[in-house]
This record gives sequence, C-alpha cells and structure tokens, in this order.
Amino acid sequence: MSSGIYERLYCYLETKSLGQLHVKHHRIKMSKTTKHAIFTQGQLESIAQVLGDTNTGLTGTEIAHTLQKARMKDVDPNNTKWRRIYNAFITRQNSTQTGNCVINFIHYALEPARYIGKGEIFELRREGVNLVLAFRGLQFLPTGKFGIITQAQTLREAERRAKYLRNKLSEREVHPDVLDFCRAELLEDNYFHAVLEAVKSIDSKLRQRSGIDADGSELYDTVLGGNQPQLRINEFRTKSHRSEQRGFVNLLKGLYGTFRNPTAHEARVEWYMGEADALDLLSIVSYAHRRIDKST
Repeated sequence: MSSGIYERLYCYLETKSLGQLHVKHHRIKMSKTTKHAIFTQGQLESIAQVLGDTNTGLTGTEIAHTLQKARMKDVDPNNTKWRRIYNAFITRQNSTQTGNCVINFIHYALEPARYIGKGEIFELRREGVNLVLAFRGLQFLPTGKFGIITQAQTLREAERRAKYLRNKLSEREVHPDVLDFCRAELLEDNYFHAVLEAVKSIDSKLRQRSGIDADGSELYDTVLGGNQPQLRINEFRTKSHRSEQRGFVNLLKGLYGTFRNPTAHEARVEWYMGEADALDLLSIVSYAHRRIDKST
C-alpha cells in the first residue's frame, strides 16, 4: 500500500499567512464536560472520507463497532461507508450542538491497540484526519491522544480536490487526456466544470481525427453514424458490430445532452456535482477516449 493514496487529502497551507505548524507536546484533557465546537460540513465530509475510504478506510463492521463505542446512532447503515459515517456525524452533532461525537469517533477509530501489525494503515488514516484537525488547532497523536497545534487558517480546497481526483482516477487507470482536467481552476466550487470540460474534449478529439467542424449530435452522426462511418470503433462487419457502434454514438449524445446543453439554461449554483458522480462520469469519458483512440 502506497502512502501516496492520501495525497488527495493534503491541504496546501499558504505559508505567508500560516507559517510552520508546531505541535505542543501535551494532550487535551478530555472529560465528560468538555464541549468541542461543531465541525463544518466540509470538515465532517473530509473526516468521513478518510475513515470511510473504499480501499483504506474502516470496514462496515468496524464502522458499526466504532459508532456503538462512540454512542452514536447508525442512521444510514446501507449507504456507502463514508456517507454512513458522515450521516451519523451530522445527525449526532445537530442533536447535541457540539463536535464531541466526531472527537469520540476519531478516538475509537484510531485506537493504537487496534492497529498492531497494521502500522502503515494507522499512519495513513491518522495523517488524513490530522489534515482536517489542523484547522481546529488539533492533532491526533500516535499515542492515541489529541494534542494541540497552531491552528491553520486557510484551505485551498480546489487544490485538495484536484489532487484527490487525480489519485482516484489514476487508481481506475483512466485515459491520460481525462487527467488533464483535474486542475484547481476547474474545481473552485465543485466537480461540475471539470466534468464539463472533459466531455467537451471528446468533441475536440473527434474534430481532430475527422476534420469535421461540428459538435454534439451533428458531429457524432457525421463521424461515427450511418452505414459507412468515418471512424469505426470495431470491425463493423456484423449486426452486433453495427449495434455497438450505434450504442456508442448514443452514449456520446447522452453525455453531451446532459452536461453541455443545460449549461445555457441553468444557473451554475444549481449544478452541484459531488465526487462520486464526478469519478463515475469521468470514467465514462475515459472509456469514450479509449474507443476513439482505437477507432479506424
């Protein structure tokens, strides 16, 4: 397991305003009366994504056990792991109006005794959680206690999204042309514009390959449609071949219609796109690029 998988969670702290983070070597005194400020939605999501990561997070059984120890209700047990944790966080935090539930969950999830012989995964999870805790002036120490650090003030969220997206897509071995759109300037608000630009890149490639100056359905029908397509994604000899070709054209039309046409009519704020949808859609774009690359 490579430590690079958690590069997606590295927050780029602006050194001019933050300077170096220094750990004070004393732990927080925890008691039943300690009340921690509530966590922001973004902080809750990031912690949940670390501890509920598909490959390196807690298992479903471990999540249930940790929620029970932290005295939190498992409100959404059938959802994905990170959303299951997030929904438990937000439900309990809204009820108590404190962040204690999150602190307790982290404490139990990262108990060092649970990681005997699993030091690498412990450090990966601890590192990811600490990148979020830094913005609260906290750090989870290797001893299983919380320490105090100089609080971070600025988070370049777009940079974090870009690194995260690139790493997750690299795990899926997506087409290199898709990775070009994992850039901070396309991820300032959410993932929508990265997907939009990636979809547009399909048209650019088809225009380059065919010399046809068109876009959308017109481009797909001209270059890939009909009985004698200019570009063929298979041998185009049998009924099955021709059916596959038509299906590919319809796939491209669906992508174009979903992520190109509405942009002229819908406000940008109404087109929020989360990471899971972005990953799936960019994987489809990657598939399209590979088939076009191999077309003759």
